[in-house]
Amino acid sequence: MELRQLEYVVALADEGQFTRAAAVCGVSQSGLSAAIRSLEEELASPLFARTTRSVSLTDAGRALLPHARTTVAQASAGRDAVVRATHSLSGRLRVGAEQCLGLVDVPPLLERFHRRYPLVDIHFTQAGSHDLVDQVHADALDVAFVATTEHLGVVNSLEIGRRPIVLLVPEGHPLAGESTVRWSDLRDHEFIDFRESWGVRSLNDTACAAQGVERRIRCTVDDIHTLLDLIHRGLGIALVPQHVAEKPQASGLVALPLPAGLTPSWVVSAITGTRAESSAARLLEILGLDGTAEDGATSRTRDGLGSFA
Repeated sequence: MELRQLEYVVALADEGQFTRAAAVCGVSQSGLSAAIRSLEEELASPLFARTTRSVSLTDAGRALLPHARTTVAQASAGRDAVVRATHSLSGRLRVGAEQCLGLVDVPPLLERFHRRYPLVDIHFTQAGSHDLVDQVHADALDVAFVATTEHLGVVNSLEIGRRPIVLLVPEGHPLAGESTVRWSDLRDHEFIDFRESWGVRSLNDTACAAQGVERRIRCTVDDIHTLLDLIHRGLGIALVPQHVAEKPQASGLVALPLPAGLTPSWVVSAITGTRAESSAARLLEILGLDGTAEDGATSRTRDGLGSFA
């Protein structure tokens, strides 16, 4: 039983899908699947029940999972202790992030950085992606986690992952019974969306314009949970990244896929400025953004940071 295999078990249990778990771990899907099969053979018991649509833990998998989480967390703590004992780093780290990015959980990431480098003064800012890009350009932030590919200019950008955009509607809505929707179906409906500084807003505006859909934005918000609450109350429908539709607060709402090939992906990246503090690179090292993953993917390990969903 190897640490790598236990990391994969935790990722697959959290993500419920081989493709997403492989992306989280920064490996190919076939590599992750082979590692878990090898562990199942070693333990002489299946850990996951697999269907064409989902992956779920077996009784054996549920028994192993808490021990796997503990082992992965202890290994991460051990790495942190070694780094803390052998490397001194001081100064400051200015970090920004858009809310609820899904593919990276910033608070535990900052907690781990603080454990490794307690002498670094951390400053954290939460804002929309376009505002964060401007702050990186202005040297007001060293690193930002954003959901936009626009106006990046000369900043360094490392993609963390991507999710499809889906339509989220309340139960009882005229579109709720459809298995999929066309862009033309969105005409004449009222929408809830984020302010223009959010990356997903400009993505939605551009996609709708390209498909000839004129939207009426009834409610503009700066908080994902408020957006979900307003949909529940029947005040509009929303175009959101897939992980938002999977949040517990979205329970009871209906997520509908949009046509493949005509729907843009929501992309999350880490960006750093040309004059970023050296501590920014150390933060990205913890996240595993070293660009050495299989199949050309950006490498990213869980390292005790918890679920990225």
